[in-house]
Amino acid sequence: MMMIMPGILLSRCRFATQPFLNMSVPARSFSSQNVAPLLVNPSSVTKDAIFVDASWHMPNSPRKARGEFLKKRLPQARFLDLDEVAKEHELGLKHMIPDPEVFAKFCERSGISRTSPVVLYDTHGIFSSPRALFMFRAFGHTNSSVLDGGIPAWESTLNAEESSREPLTPEPVQYSPPSLDESVIRGYEQIVSNSSKFDSTSELVLDARARGRFLGTDPEPRPGLSSGHIPNSFSLPFNVFLTQSTNIVSDEPYPTFKTRDQILGELKKAVGEEETQAILQGKRKAVTSCGSGMTAGVLWLGLNLLGVRGVALYDESWTGYAMRPQSKIAKGE
Repeated sequence: MMMIMPGILLSRCRFATQPFLNMSVPARSFSSQNVAPLLVNPSSVTKDAIFVDASWHMPNSPRKARGEFLKKRLPQARFLDLDEVAKEHELGLKHMIPDPEVFAKFCERSGISRTSPVVLYDTHGIFSSPRALFMFRAFGHTNSSVLDGGIPAWESTLNAEESSREPLTPEPVQYSPPSLDESVIRGYEQIVSNSSKFDSTSELVLDARARGRFLGTDPEPRPGLSSGHIPNSFSLPFNVFLTQSTNIVSDEPYPTFKTRDQILGELKKAVGEEETQAILQGKRKAVTSCGSGMTAGVLWLGLNLLGVRGVALYDESWTGYAMRPQSKIAKGE
């Protein structure tokens, strides 16, 4: 891999005039209102942006995100371990939304201030970075975005990345513990209560797992955990919001978000026209879920790109739900 030359790399950076893929969320200057586009592409990253590698791999994967970061990363990137910057859970669940103090300490040691423009990415393309964005936004850090396509898109567009330099040691800054927007987090009791009803007052739970796991025909990756789904939830595998691009350096495919119209079409397929309109018009709340709360972030971001307000995420997701013996598990359609 070629080393970057900072002058050449930064000359490619410009302020984004609109979110990537012409999504409906209006972009604003980082330096004015501090509300960034949800999604950016490599050529629209600003010069002052702080890259944060939020890569995460499944527990049964041989890949190690931190080790990969040390070998290859974007310019002056920081590393975010979503399993470390997390709250301890009674069931031992990983990457739960952290306490405000834990989030603030990560930002402080990473040299991220309350107004810093943050661009989150992962090595897959789109996988764990939306979950990281959800965390930043839940703590009110709206000057944050996801790099659509992650490292593969950066390589393919700019043909450059850091590879042999020592990782940056940021100068610590102050970051006061922020308030967490509890309205976008769902817990077990809320999900159970919601699952017992299905009327105009209930929230629509969208499950990002593969359809076989949702139906209960395929096993869960976690040994001994039942597959199936939360009663009255909908199957919406996270990859239906994504399309495949090709890395011109490695000739390997990587995921990026589909267009707004395509994402809207996938939502309609999953829940129907009536429920889609209810979500878009704010008449029904949407809650995203997955296996452990990671790829639920992809659905969360996709819905936000459609302009849906107040999308919530079930932090424990299926693992926390199915681990409890009292939970009702539905199978089939």
